[in-house]
Amino acid sequence: MNSKLENLKSFLPLALISILNSQQALSAGMLEEVVVTAQHRSESMGDVPVSVSAVSGDKLFEAGITKLEDLAAYVPNLKMAEGGLGTLIFIRGIGSGENQGFEQSVGTYVDGVYYGRAQLARAPFLDLAQVEVLRGPQNILYGKNSVGGAISVRTASPGQDSELLASLTVDPEYNEYTTDLVVSGPVSDSFGLRFAVRGRQSDGYMFNQITNEPEPQRDELTTRIKGVWDVNDNTTLTVKFEHGIFDVVGRQFEVISDEPSQSDIFLFTGRTYGEIVSDTNVGLPIGNTTYGLALDEHPSVRDHSPDYRTSRQEDYSNNKTYNVTGQLDWGGADGGSYNLIFAHMMYKYDELCDCDYTGADLLKAEFNEEYQQTSLEFRWLSDLGGKWEYISGAYAQYSEVDFNDSVIVPSDLAPQLINAADILELGGRGDIDPGLSNLLDPREILGVGDAGNQLVGFSAPRTFLSESIIASAFLQATWVMSDYSRLIFGGRYTWESKMGARRFDFAGPDGSILPIGEIDTVAAISFAGERHDLTGDRTEVQFAPSLKYQYYPSDEVMVYASWARGFKSGGYDARSNSSPDPGLTPLNPNVFGCTDGGVLDGCNQISLAGSFEYDREAADSIELGSKSSFLGGAAELNMALFYTNFRDLQVSIFDGTLGFNVGNAASAISYGLELDGRIALSSHWLLAAGMSIMSFEYEDHKSGTCIQGQAPDVEGSPNCDYSGKTGQFVADYSGNITLGYESELTENLLFRGNIDVIFSGSYNPSPNLDPRVEQDAYIALNGRLSVATIDNMWDLALVGKNLADERIYLYANDTPLVNTITEGISHIAVVGPRRSVSMQATYRF
Repeated sequence: MNSKLENLKSFLPLALISILNSQQALSAGMLEEVVVTAQHRSESMGDVPVSVSAVSGDKLFEAGITKLEDLAAYVPNLKMAEGGLGTLIFIRGIGSGENQGFEQSVGTYVDGVYYGRAQLARAPFLDLAQVEVLRGPQNILYGKNSVGGAISVRTASPGQDSELLASLTVDPEYNEYTTDLVVSGPVSDSFGLRFAVRGRQSDGYMFNQITNEPEPQRDELTTRIKGVWDVNDNTTLTVKFEHGIFDVVGRQFEVISDEPSQSDIFLFTGRTYGEIVSDTNVGLPIGNTTYGLALDEHPSVRDHSPDYRTSRQEDYSNNKTYNVTGQLDWGGADGGSYNLIFAHMMYKYDELCDCDYTGADLLKAEFNEEYQQTSLEFRWLSDLGGKWEYISGAYAQYSEVDFNDSVIVPSDLAPQLINAADILELGGRGDIDPGLSNLLDPREILGVGDAGNQLVGFSAPRTFLSESIIASAFLQATWVMSDYSRLIFGGRYTWESKMGARRFDFAGPDGSILPIGEIDTVAAISFAGERHDLTGDRTEVQFAPSLKYQYYPSDEVMVYASWARGFKSGGYDARSNSSPDPGLTPLNPNVFGCTDGGVLDGCNQISLAGSFEYDREAADSIELGSKSSFLGGAAELNMALFYTNFRDLQVSIFDGTLGFNVGNAASAISYGLELDGRIALSSHWLLAAGMSIMSFEYEDHKSGTCIQGQAPDVEGSPNCDYSGKTGQFVADYSGNITLGYESELTENLLFRGNIDVIFSGSYNPSPNLDPRVEQDAYIALNGRLSVATIDNMWDLALVGKNLADERIYLYANDTPLVNTITEGISHIAVVGPRRSVSMQATYRF
């Protein structure tokens, strides 16, 4: 075996080393070249000095991937999860939390158009040419905020040949049906059209014990029409219209823990939250009177076993998306090419959330949001082959988000719990003389015990508005130093002006705003909420530079070194329930003892510190990588070593009740190694693998959310110190291995099969890094078996997902209000889909 092969073996995962021991077998197959557009040109992946993973549209279709979230299984160091209020996207440990004021640290681009809002990641996608995931800051060639990386999605375009695709995928166990129809082809010699539609309906893999229905139930319909007009030999116009509807009833949340309360309040002590709200036989005897709760919630609230069974009231999300994109491409007299991309997009949704997540009728939240964005980008790409090569351009964008929500107390459950905590905090501790109870109601003596009554019919309406105007210019220059070395450098200059406004108030059953009074004290104690009306505007400029060096030691190997600085702009927090001004909530004068310096909770003024404006975050990233081809094109291996230093990292911190406060953590570092490769074992067998080994650590982050039961450890703050801790979703290792087989069954039939092994080390899916909900290491299996005609006219397949039925927590958090009111410990989690086997039939013409 030659020395080149021996050197290669020292870098490969163990699963691949044994395969290299048979060079003769490897030489029987050849790999198909992977072409990417990571640098806005069509290039071989082996020539791109970026850590990038590409997944073809065919792979996405065959694997039954119907939304962006499902892509994460096939891309190392990419984590996506649906949280309570949005979708989280993380690359190399960096992402943005749940907040409608956030744009994503990982930018998503569809046909070159920036999709920065988290809600868009929930939309179904269809008829794709390819998805590319670029890791590390991508702030030069990609328009905005891609400090953690970028996901570039390219939709399929009409070609020179007529196409018809009709496909039906059925999963009978979960009553899931996905229908795809694509009609494409030339209308004339110069004009082509492509029409695609996808409909999907699913009953879901969870069971709601209150409604006796499966969930989340999904109903989706997405349509797209795309036209390409060759205006002349030198000019092409592409226009795309897209409309999507995706509605969801229920969520894939369940309570996974509910520990007994450690409170010394008699009614709560030693009981779980589920027991407290479903037990009507518990009370506090004082003299001849027993003070208790008349609670009788559905018995399923006691279920906190991880069993794919949820207990929830009404819950839904209705979404609509609209998009029109036009791209004009033409060639210049200098041999270069020009692109002009115009896009207008918008979405709107309304949601009702059973946001206590337990099935108890404790509280609900209504959400609605409307977003619109208009952008224009101009690019110039110079001709290739000279001493210098350029990509330059300018970008402008206007966007507006209008978000409204309201927390609603739908029943007297929350008032009774708060009353119990109030009166029993005194009576339960023996502070009341039992002899007095024969004469007076303790509430009359103390003036407490009825504070929760203020919450009957209570709601907390909030409005948030943000507008942004962006203008930027960029240049990337490549100096072709020799036939085997290149120096690439450039930068993007961005100017952005942003306005934000947030109003938060308290309303009664008729929707009218309540006067300041006892309700303010109750809301401050129970929900960490206070009235406020805030506005702000900010302007910032950024210059994001990049420097790369490429070297080709041979025709089969390219090595590179790069440095990049990326920024994500600041903005305004949509989700905090209190003002950043640490002023006191209004004094409640109606409580006994206040005028005499009393110290009861209802008397004390509460100091809350929320958030509103936050600053930009920045990242410096160094990457060393190589891309290699071996064995005459039968094998390839890509490697990247990276180190990223994040400063002023934007974090969304759960306040322990219902809100999220946005702040800037001081610093964090992320570093590791990424590997991916493919080997054609023969003309029938293909092995592909990708793996990441990484570490993430907060260097200085003293504003983290304390876990339930933990006392704050930052002096003068309600927060806990995260310095030295890892981040959400960070696994020491993760990756996938795919083994594919293809062979002729007869002269007319072809058999295809593949098994996908998806693995991950343990990670914490919770934003407050609670070790009690850590996800254990796992290995999941997906697979596909199909019989198709040689010409691929029809295909019949079985598609399996999570075949080993691994239970995977995609997201976790504290159960809202449980610890605040009862001092119990409870957690909720988003549980990944169970094992499924679908039948897929596809016809092409």
